[in-house]
Amino acid sequence: MIATFNDLFAELRAKNICKRLVVAWGVDEHSIEAAYKAAEMGFVKATLVGDSKLIEEVCKAQGFDMSKFEIVDNPVELKAVAEAVRMVHDGEGDVLMKGLCSTDKFLRAILNKDCGLLPPKGLLSHVGVMENPNYPKLMFLSDMAVIPAPDFRQKVKETGFMLNVAHSFGIAKPKVAFISATEQMLDSIPSAIEAAMLAKMCDRGQIKGCVGDGPLALDVAIDPESVAIKKLVSPVAGDADCMLFPNIESANVFWKTNSKLCGGSVRQAGILVGVTAPCVLASRADTADTKLCSIATAVMSIA
Repeated sequence: MIATFNDLFAELRAKNICKRLVVAWGVDEHSIEAAYKAAEMGFVKATLVGDSKLIEEVCKAQGFDMSKFEIVDNPVELKAVAEAVRMVHDGEGDVLMKGLCSTDKFLRAILNKDCGLLPPKGLLSHVGVMENPNYPKLMFLSDMAVIPAPDFRQKVKETGFMLNVAHSFGIAKPKVAFISATEQMLDSIPSAIEAAMLAKMCDRGQIKGCVGDGPLALDVAIDPESVAIKKLVSPVAGDADCMLFPNIESANVFWKTNSKLCGGSVRQAGILVGVTAPCVLASRADTADTKLCSIATAVMSIA
């Protein structure tokens, strides 16, 4: 089983998996470094779309061999982003990645009705993968970046997207925790009601390929000691692979709390899902390692 990102890199190499990566406005050090390392590891062939002069400056400063990349010179940011998306839309790339461009420009191009990547009536969502040394395996999370307050039908789709990524990592039947503020079934908490409904859908096979339970508070979702103290009986509690959060605030706070308060020991990846090709949506402030892990996650999701 893939339990760490190093395991993921090893799996991609062992299976000789290689996909075509297109970086939109890939002119910044972290994006170029991540693409360079992924290309060196052999699981992507990378194309950087952006100002070739800026790309050359970064490569010279960091000692990167520019022959590792195909470079599509486009010195205008908005046009470079549109061209990168068009390339993936037309089958010239398998994975799209956001470079130094802003998220709104990146998403606007992805959502373009003529040459974007969202199918008709599709749902754009986000799946995160986290490696924390205090947890024995990877955690798959949704949605900390795209849908502010998902309704019930959107939560069903989000769960499916998250399961697809977990399945691609070799987890045959992921344990899904539907997170709320409590593990008690309280009609005063809407997220608890929806979590219980989602769990019942898992029980009856309406959400396939998993074991689900909810509502579960965060402590009992991931901490066996809390489960024992509260005497909770659950096939998921204390051992969750996947966690569906009730809204963007709770997911985003969990994501950033881990990354900022764990002394740099946490590794993370994030991809856009629901699109015709996986898209790496990393913050411009994210590290090269986060972007590298995100590229690997995107590649594995379609391997």
